Amino acid sequence: MLMTTIDEQHAIATLHPEGVLTEKDFDQAAQIIDPYIEQRKKLNGLIIYTESFPGWDSFSSLIRHLKFINNHHKKVKHLAFVTDSTVGKLAEKIGNHFVAAEIRTFAFKELEEATKWVLEGN
Repeated sequence: MLMTTIDEQHAIATLHPEGVLTEKDFDQAAQIIDPYIEQRKKLNGLIIYTESFPGWDSFSSLIRHLKFINNHHKKVKHLAFVTDSTVGKLAEKIGNHFVAAEIRTFAFKELEEATKWVLEGN
């Protein structure tokens, strides 16, 4: 399950995975995020908040995740990985070459710092 919330005042979406990721998770996240972006034209930030990366339940879920990234990365100014997983640092290094958003990784306990970083950049 992928919990998706939007702080409308600050234009920040938070994705909090709770278990392996499915195709449905990304469809539901898009149903929450897309109307907000259509109205506001952008998000100041997207925060991925998970202590450890849960992985995907199938290859098709990975593909749906990549499509989600492709459909949204140009509409997000900052992407914060708030995690103790090494995947966060890896995603930051790789993502900087393919994603329009500025990316930074924070420790799982640094959610507040990540939020401040997103807000300071806007």
